[in-house]
Amino acid sequence: MKEVLSTGTTTLAIRCKDGVVLAADTRVTAGYFIAHKHGRKIFSIRPNIAITIAGVVADAQVLLEQVRYHINLFENTYGKPLGVKAIANYLSNVLFAHKLLPFITEMIVAGKDMDGYKVYKLDPLGSIIEDRFAVSGSGSLVAIGVLENRYKEESNIEECVKLALDALLAAMRRDIGSGDDFLIALIDDKGYRELSVKEKEEILKDLGIRT
Repeated sequence: MKEVLSTGTTTLAIRCKDGVVLAADTRVTAGYFIAHKHGRKIFSIRPNIAITIAGVVADAQVLLEQVRYHINLFENTYGKPLGVKAIANYLSNVLFAHKLLPFITEMIVAGKDMDGYKVYKLDPLGSIIEDRFAVSGSGSLVAIGVLENRYKEESNIEECVKLALDALLAAMRRDIGSGDDFLIALIDDKGYRELSVKEKEEILKDLGIRT
């Protein structure tokens, strides 16, 4: 039987007029085997910038450690913070430099800097795309359909949270590699924070979804 090399997940980020919303399921798979039900796929790397990961966990962890080291080195040397685009460009250069033996991972870099709220998607070869929203993982084909149909540029962060959850839950219902639980994070003028269990339950109730 052909070996299954793909890994499953759904991660996404949405830019809205007053912030950025990031969402991800928590299922970690190894082929068709569910290796973990509560894996973390959204990581805060600065008070106002976060990264989502999809793909081979080990590869993503190496890149996260590299980018954290680079951020600390730059900020300690020059005394000023790196922006969202600079961090995305750094990761793009690292991925491109290893294109002959690539890191098997997709990443979304999102957050706020002096240029406003930004969302960037990177593929394993280092291609980088800025967009209003981005998705990655095996459930991305389902999630992107929801976002394409319902996203509005003028949406506020509360509306984008509900949209992100709708897109994520659609993927979790249809994609075998996505499921179990979910994490939603916000980046606004106050910085990065994750929704509590109670907040998630209230949003599900507002959407008419039973927990």
